[in-house]
Amino acid sequence: MSQRRLATLEVRSASKIYESGGSPVTALAEGSLTLSPGVVSGIVGPSGSGKTTLLMIAGLLEAPTTGEVLFDGKVISRPGAKLNELRTFRRTHLGFVFQKANLIPFLTAAENVAIAMQVNDVGRQQAQLRAARLLDALGMGHRGSNYPSQLSGGEQQRVSIARALANDPTVILADEPTAALDGTRAEMVMKVFRHLADSRNVAICVVTHDTRWMTYFDSTLELEDGRARS
Repeated sequence: MSQRRLATLEVRSASKIYESGGSPVTALAEGSLTLSPGVVSGIVGPSGSGKTTLLMIAGLLEAPTTGEVLFDGKVISRPGAKLNELRTFRRTHLGFVFQKANLIPFLTAAENVAIAMQVNDVGRQQAQLRAARLLDALGMGHRGSNYPSQLSGGEQQRVSIARALANDPTVILADEPTAALDGTRAEMVMKVFRHLADSRNVAICVVTHDTRWMTYFDSTLELEDGRARS
């Protein structure tokens, strides 16, 4: 894999307004976020507070209605941005972890990780070797040949984290990654994120409504009704 370039991802004064029944609905108002290498950031708040909307804007999966997203000081998304054209950027620089692992059921754990590299034009053998190393680093090396149905929820989520790391991203964005796990497995996932930030200098952002994980965050943005809580 090529040398990873460290950079900061910023969301500046982003809002997201949808139309519902002919009336505007503000999902996010003037949200700002800075994700720096080696830092674990948390976005917290109740359901419907705009957490996921802000994360999707940061992850270039939603274009903001107002505001902009910058990477390494350069604007990469703004209102009207053509997100399809940013697909390569997302695959190269960003890793995603969601509430559900969303593993491909007919592929083994190792194959689920390797395929993320193969679609990014990494050769099959190189992808397989890196997948094995990533799974081993996450304590899943002995489960690489198992299919998702043979893994526990916590194991599946660790495979999804390995997949998120497959292309050596600068930033990992995690949306409620512990919501479907019991307390022990959820804490294991949070410890993995903390370790990745400390050991690999990855910028990590975790959306959660669970206040138990606040101690894992270096910085926290609290949202309520689409706005930052003062």
